Amino acid sequence: MNSIDKKRLKTKIVEQIQKYELDVEETKKMTQPVAPENSIGRISRMDAINNKSVMEASLRNKISKLNKLKVALVSIDKEGFGFCKTCKKPIQEGRLLFMPESTKCVSCASR
Repeated sequence: MNSIDKKRLKTKIVEQIQKYELDVEETKKMTQPVAPENSIGRISRMDAINNKSVMEASLRNKISKLNKLKVALVSIDKEGFGFCKTCKKPIQEGRLLFMPESTKCVSCASR
């Protein structure tokens, strides 16, 4: 991966980090507990609790992706970046542009 590609990838990673940081904050707001004193009805309360569970799972996924993007940003200038951890071959450029946090090539990731 040449320096121009790395610069373009760094820019993309920074943009994604900013997007995910905003998403995490928005999702945190949606995972607040439903107060029992709110008179929303039993079915509506069950629905709210279910939605909260879904949003908590979404929040965990977003935090995980954000952490992986931060690791990718730190390691982009290191020697092994862009190479598959399993087979040691270069990770396809398209895959890195789509998923900069990738540590495996398509072949190894699909196994």
